[in-house]
Amino acid sequence: MKKLIAAVALLSAGVAAPAFAQDATPFSGPYIGAVVGLDHTDFDARTHDSGLLYGGVVGYDINLNGAVFGIEGEYADSNTKDRATNVLIPGDSASLKTGRDLYAGVRIGGEVANNIMLYAKGGYTNARVKATYDDGVDIARFSKNLDGYRLGAGVETTYNGFTARAEYRYSSYEHIVGVKPERHQAALILGYRF
Repeated sequence: MKKLIAAVALLSAGVAAPAFAQDATPFSGPYIGAVVGLDHTDFDARTHDSGLLYGGVVGYDINLNGAVFGIEGEYADSNTKDRATNVLIPGDSASLKTGRDLYAGVRIGGEVANNIMLYAKGGYTNARVKATYDDGVDIARFSKNLDGYRLGAGVETTYNGFTARAEYRYSSYEHIVGVKPERHQAALILGYRF
């Protein structure tokens, strides 16, 4: 009898140990990550530029039987800039440079395979734009924070707490110096879920 109990205990320990190595519930709990990618900004129909996107993200997800709901915040920056002519009057020029970009939003996704999730996201974004306007007589320089919205979609995978995401994001902002900036971003996010 003692040998049977010992064998059952040993077998139970061998079966239970691998379960601890797996993610209990993937895509659930707090996370932090680094963002890098391409930032393409359209200042108007004629002027656009691309640059490097970089920053960080924090968030929290809840996984309910494969349906994932979450909130996240992001701080990002970019080296995107451009110049346009004949913006308000013939012969004038405006130069715009993107600055920091703050984002707060939600994610809704679903597990499509083991440790793979597709998701959509949306929320509020606030970007800083530095502008220079030259009407041929005077030069004005200023910085403005622009309110806007962001929509996006992506795919995420996880392994032992580490995460990798690839996503596309579209952002639209309020008018500045006669133009309405829009952003198209392709981002790679590498992170860790606690």
